Amino acid sequence: MKLRFFAPLCLSMFASLHLEAGLQPATAADLAAATHTINFDSVISGTEVNGLSVDGVLFQVTLAGVPTNGLMVVDGGPGVTNNVAPPNLLSLANPPGLALSIALPELANVFGYGYAILAFGTVPAATSMELFAGANPLGTISFTGTPDPFFTGGLAAVKSDELFDRVVVTFSPDAPAFALDNIRFGDSTNPTVPETGSTGILLTSAGLILFASARRGQRQRLTV
Repeated sequence: MKLRFFAPLCLSMFASLHLEAGLQPATAADLAAATHTINFDSVISGTEVNGLSVDGVLFQVTLAGVPTNGLMVVDGGPGVTNNVAPPNLLSLANPPGLALSIALPELANVFGYGYAILAFGTVPAATSMELFAGANPLGTISFTGTPDPFFTGGLAAVKSDELFDRVVVTFSPDAPAFALDNIRFGDSTNPTVPETGSTGILLTSAGLILFASARRGQRQRLTV
């Protein structure tokens, strides 16, 4: 069943109380430090998600751990919401064991996405994320979905004390279909330093010192 609904959703995110050590819900301010955003605008509608690569991010759809086609596509559902807008990733079903593995091109400490599920009311663990650093699992965090205001959905975002490079996303089995969009990630512990930052100031100061020393030496030679 395709997830096609067009009621506006209100932003809402609640993390479950069951959190792994080192993982916690991210805020809008945390996501502001994310240096990468993927909204699938450049992907043709109907594209298979399993094996899809967008801006260096590799998506793999698995069923019971086996890569599987025909379960997720890039599509227009559920229309425009607070966190999802076409084109977005859309499930054609949500069988037990379905997962979306997202391999990042670089290490990150914050990750988030907008989502909507074909369900109503409050749904505990509406979506969950398991983070990995290489093959090493760092923990799992779940988010409670709430009416937004019609279908259940919201924003799921996490920050980690440890850097990670892969996220496995799952959705509640109570929802027959789901959508996600506007993936954001980055490493706020290693921001890009512009040339006008502290490094540039240090280099400029060193250059001025060398220039001043050269000028003093030149004046001394002229007065000999």
